[in-house]
Amino acid sequence: MRYRIHHSTSLLYDSVVRLARLNLRLKPAAWPGQRVENFALKLDPPPAEIEAGDGPWIVHRHRVTLREALSELSIESRFDIEVNEPAAAPEEAPDIASIRAAALALPDLSAMGPASYLFASPMASPSAAIAEWAAPFFASGQSVLAAGHGLMGAIYAQFAYDGTATNVTTTAQDAFEQKRGVCQDFAHVMIVAARAHGIPAAYVSGYLRTLPPPGQPRLVGADAMHAWAALWCGQDIGWVGFDPTNDVLAGTDHIFVAMGRDYADIAPIDGVFMGGAGQRLSVSVDVEPVED
Repeated sequence: MRYRIHHSTSLLYDSVVRLARLNLRLKPAAWPGQRVENFALKLDPPPAEIEAGDGPWIVHRHRVTLREALSELSIESRFDIEVNEPAAAPEEAPDIASIRAAALALPDLSAMGPASYLFASPMASPSAAIAEWAAPFFASGQSVLAAGHGLMGAIYAQFAYDGTATNVTTTAQDAFEQKRGVCQDFAHVMIVAARAHGIPAAYVSGYLRTLPPPGQPRLVGADAMHAWAALWCGQDIGWVGFDPTNDVLAGTDHIFVAMGRDYADIAPIDGVFMGGAGQRLSVSVDVEPVED
């Protein structure tokens, strides 16, 4: 599949801001099966400085400095991307006990290695309640893929999608107690559950196809950036994306942008500004399939 992505963000400050430094994580990082073309980033007003490069984790980051006084900022990113069909999930996969042992023994400290995704992170703190709830899915003899499917299906069935129930600072524990939230919350719950049972789990930020193929249901979360979880399934299989918002594996309808330990590592936009003003943010996303 080929897509054309247009992501527009507007920031309105309640009073004039004198200096702003922002991190923008809008360009897809390198990821197997994807090829990015024609990426363009536009800011209005234009920044005084902009620096692009790979950040920590699997993420591409633009570091932006705005020195002129401003009360409004527009950020637009556009790109074309080709997404190839992922390899079919194997019929057999390592069991939970094997994955635990392999993740602890593997001497790979890179951003793709499992070690960094085994332990607590700022927005995915341990939760005894989540660990207990998820325990039936993680019996030692259970296949890691079967465990992932079971956990994903349980979140989909037991949690309600509600854009008013949470915000970007909501913890996995809070979302779990409410059994409500959005894709960010569901991904965090899945991550905390998997890590509690020794399975490396990562947070993935990306996009969803806006309009489904004829006769197929529209995926939830397609009007903004989307999030899902990835579980490490051993060296042979690698990372597999699980989308608990829609109860599907990540496929050609999912466009990978970045992967980290949780939302805080790969937030699309964050930073600081000088001044005491509040701010309002609005976002629009268009994901257009492109015919070859």
